[in-house]
Amino acid sequence: MDRRKFLVSTGLVGARFLGAGSVAPGLLEAARPVGNTHLTLEDKPVAFTLPPLPYSFDALEPYIDAKTMEIHHDKHHGTYVTNLNKALEGHPELQSKSIDDLMKNLDAVPENIRTAVRNNGGGHWNHSLFWVWMKKGGGGEPKGDLAAAINASFGSYAGLQEKLKAAGLARFGSGWAWLLVKDGKLTIDSTPNQDTPYLLAGGGKAILGLDVWEHAYYLKYQNRRADYIDAWWSTVNWDRVAELYASSR
Repeated sequence: MDRRKFLVSTGLVGARFLGAGSVAPGLLEAARPVGNTHLTLEDKPVAFTLPPLPYSFDALEPYIDAKTMEIHHDKHHGTYVTNLNKALEGHPELQSKSIDDLMKNLDAVPENIRTAVRNNGGGHWNHSLFWVWMKKGGGGEPKGDLAAAINASFGSYAGLQEKLKAAGLARFGSGWAWLLVKDGKLTIDSTPNQDTPYLLAGGGKAILGLDVWEHAYYLKYQNRRADYIDAWWSTVNWDRVAELYASSR
């Protein structure tokens, strides 16, 4: 049995994962242990757990390779969850919050752990949504009300692709590019590192996000971020994006 299957079968990964369409603007809640059924190897309850991928590592081939997905999910996202739990030790009032509430209210986090919570909590929030914004057999073009909104804001689906790609390429170093609903309209923005859209001036509800950290693409695309972005469109779960758009209006 491989490591991922072992973790899932034993409950060490993701007790409960709510998809990105569950709420807006919050979009998701934390996966949480029930009683003492989900414990670390040290037999210690944790506040947050790593949600399993909703598909196999190779499901997004040939656009995103299986090894990248395995490392990205198990190692990178897993480390954010581990470090977030470590930062929250001794703070039961914060451990009881959902990841959404935690990231919306960073000012309520003690200053001595705020940076760790911002970085690692943001990594958990962003990635928990990123996985469900993609699917096997994704891509194509959006339809219905979402397509109409895209046409109104960007002229066409091609216009959306151009502007989101520009935001991803302009993000120096690591970060994210976002499709947001703001004041009832669609807009594009980006954040550095693992910052969430809650930290953007004027806010906005994220309905799609693109990870442009190098670990998201380097094994297959090396320094060709533009090629990765072009390929990524073929993985997008437009049904989920449309659900989020509808719930955000």
